[in-house]
Amino acid sequence: MNIAVVPTRTFVWLSVVPLALGALAALMPSLVKSVVLVDGALLAAALFDALFCLRKQLEIRRSAPDVFSLKRRNAVRLELDSKSSRRLQIEVLDDLFDGARARDLPVVGHIAARGQLTLTYHVEPSVRGAYTLGDHHLRYRSPLGLWQRQIRVAANSPVRVYPDLKQLQAFDLLARDSREYALVRVSRLKGGESEFARLRDQVPDDEHRSIDWKATARRQRLTVREYQIESNQNVLFMLEAGRMMTGIEAGLSRFDHALNASLMLAHVASRTGDRVGVLGFDQDVRVFVSPTGGPSATRRLIQATYDLHPELVEPDYERAFSYLSARVRSRALVILFSHVIDGTVGATLVRRVNAIRARHLPLVVLFRDTDIEAMAEPGSRYAPDVYTKAAAAEILRNQRVVASDMRRAGALVLETDARNLTGKLVSRYLQLKARNLL
Repeated sequence: MNIAVVPTRTFVWLSVVPLALGALAALMPSLVKSVVLVDGALLAAALFDALFCLRKQLEIRRSAPDVFSLKRRNAVRLELDSKSSRRLQIEVLDDLFDGARARDLPVVGHIAARGQLTLTYHVEPSVRGAYTLGDHHLRYRSPLGLWQRQIRVAANSPVRVYPDLKQLQAFDLLARDSREYALVRVSRLKGGESEFARLRDQVPDDEHRSIDWKATARRQRLTVREYQIESNQNVLFMLEAGRMMTGIEAGLSRFDHALNASLMLAHVASRTGDRVGVLGFDQDVRVFVSPTGGPSATRRLIQATYDLHPELVEPDYERAFSYLSARVRSRALVILFSHVIDGTVGATLVRRVNAIRARHLPLVVLFRDTDIEAMAEPGSRYAPDVYTKAAAAEILRNQRVVASDMRRAGALVLETDARNLTGKLVSRYLQLKARNLL
C-alpha cells in the first residue's frame, strides 16, 4: 500500500494569508508578532489535520465477473468499509488493462462513519483476451480539509474478455417464447414437413398453411404445427486469422465479426441438435475443436477462441485444409470466412475448397468492403485520383472472379458486409437445413 498526503486548494489559499501579512510586516514592523501567531496557528492546524489523516480509515474489495463481453459495459463493484469516526467523501480510480475504458471512472461516493459503501463502474473492453484489473487509487480529505490523502491499494483481478455474449442471451430470451428465429427473420424455415415436433402459438413470420385449425379451435388462439429438422449434423467454422482479416469495419476487425457470427450460429445449430466445431488458422493451425454437440458446445468454442487474434501474416490455406481433411472425416458444413483481394490467393482458395467438396459442403463467406466499393463508384468523391479508383475497381473485379469461380467449383458463397453478417449467415444455415442439403 502506497500512501501520499498532498495539500488541498483550501490549504494553498489559507497559506496566502501569512504571506500577505509578511509583506505588510516589512512596511509595518508592529505586525511581526501577528504574522508569527498566524504562521504558528496555521502550522499547528496543518500538523494536527495531517496526523488524523494518516490513520488507516478505509478498506476496499472488488467484485468483478470472470468473463467480460467485448464492446459491452461490464459492471464492476467496489465495496468499502470505513473505520473513520466521521463521514467521508471518497473518490476511487482503478487501473484498467490495455484496450479497456470506463467512462464512469473515477467513481465518487459518501460513506457514513464506520459504515459501508458500494460503488459500481462499467468496463468496456475493445480487445478479446486474458487481462487483469489492477490497483485501486483512493482519495479523501482530512477532517479540516487541509490535506487530501491518496492511497494506492494493490489489487489483481484476472478477467477474460470473450466475444459479445449478449446476442446469445437475446436469442435465449426469444426462444423461451418460441420466437427464436424471429431474431433472424426466418422462423418459417424451421423445418421440413416430414416429422412432427410440437404445437406452439403463431408468430408473425409463420406461414398461413402451417396453422393447425383443430388445435386453434381447441386452444382458442392461433396455433401452428412445427416439424422437426434433421439433427446430429456437423458444422465446422474455419476462421482465417491472416492480415486481410485485421481490417476494421463498424468498430471491430473482420475477424471479430466472423467470430461473433460463428458463435451465434453455433448457438443456433446446437439448439437444433447439430454438432459444432472450429478451426482457426493463419500461417499455422492455431485452434481446433472437433464438432461436438450438447448445451456446452458453444461454450467450448468461446473458450478456445477468446484469445485468438488476426495477425499481419499470409494465411496458409494448404495447411489449414489438409488439417481439416485429416481431422474431420464425417460430412460437415464447412463455413470459411475470408476477405480475398488477390487473384493468386483466390485461385488457391478455389482449388482447396473444390478438393473438399466430395466429402463436405463448403460455404465460403466473403466480406464485401464498402469503402472500396464507394471508391469505385462512378463520380465518387471518396477516390482522390483516377489511380485509386482504378485500383479499387481491380480489387472488386478480383473478388467477383473469386466468387464466380467458387460457385462454379460447387461451393456455396455468401457475400456480405460485416454489419449484416450474422443475420445473413444464420438465415443461410436455416435455409440449408430446411432444404436438407447437409
